[in-house]
Amino acid sequence: MRRNHLSSGFVICAILAITSPLPANAGGGDVRNVQFRTRTMGTWGSLLIATTDSASVSDIAYRTLLAFHHVDSLMSNWTNDSEVARITREAPSHTITIHPEVAAVLAAAERVSRESGGAFDITVEPLVRLWGFIGGPARVPAQKEIDAALAVTGHDKIQFDEEAGTLRFARAGVSIDLGGIAKGYGVDLAADVLRDAGVANALVDLSGNMFAIGNAATHDGWSVGVRDPAGEHPYLARILLHEEAVATSGDYEQFVDENGKHYGHILDPRTGWSARGLSSVTVIAPRAALADAWATALFVLGAEDARRFAHERSDLSVVLIEPFENGKDIIWVEEQLRSRFVLEPTLEGTMVVRYF
Repeated sequence: MRRNHLSSGFVICAILAITSPLPANAGGGDVRNVQFRTRTMGTWGSLLIATTDSASVSDIAYRTLLAFHHVDSLMSNWTNDSEVARITREAPSHTITIHPEVAAVLAAAERVSRESGGAFDITVEPLVRLWGFIGGPARVPAQKEIDAALAVTGHDKIQFDEEAGTLRFARAGVSIDLGGIAKGYGVDLAADVLRDAGVANALVDLSGNMFAIGNAATHDGWSVGVRDPAGEHPYLARILLHEEAVATSGDYEQFVDENGKHYGHILDPRTGWSARGLSSVTVIAPRAALADAWATALFVLGAEDARRFAHERSDLSVVLIEPFENGKDIIWVEEQLRSRFVLEPTLEGTMVVRYF
């Protein structure tokens, strides 16, 4: 018995914005979180801007949402006219000069790849297509197929000169997928547009990749919910954010079940198989691209190594959800998040929360 589930985006992350009743503003009028949305990058991008006058922020909201479409035009591997599509066509045969923004994202991705020991790798695209998580239908490939895809996978298969902004693939068949970092970059770009325009209080959200600016209408900071990987509850816990980014990677949006085994869409680039051991990873970081990439890398590394990496890096704070044999998930929460991590009251006793 096989069951396929393929979502419309590259990577569907797992944080939901939480809103609540809106208070009166002493300066006159009600401060409220006004939402603006757009369909982009195979998913929804949105802004919540805390304001007393939605009309006054509509123009900047429109220009901010265009930032998502700009990133999509450069980094999508679902179209034939993006910069990434051009790279895939031309880089196998000769060295090419690439768009400066794509070069910046490649440089960031390469750093995460090196620092994670290859757990994050933008050359994973042939494996993702093999499994059907791009292009579909999702399926479990044979080991010989995986071995063939692994031959064109690995960050050593690309020759990238960050200073010159040039790129060449080491051999034919290599291709890249920026889906594990592009959404985070889009969120960073949108947040920069808002701040440059003087917007003091907003939440940028692109499929769960978020950046919190200032405060929500109802409280200091922005409260976001960590989604339940099992889908039994809207979210398991809340985290308060302020002037920082957050991203979540999980194995519950795109997957294939075959012969009683569950294979999530997050693949280990080193083995070619679905990463195992965690249900989701939430990362808080200064920039959304960093949070986006490390959420994937830590998911691939697994619970023990993810906790070790988190301890070693002062720029990351993490929440890990690990399935447990007795039916209670373990939620690993990094110690510096203790004061702003709140388990949903209805779930007390059904989850095991451990700080590390």
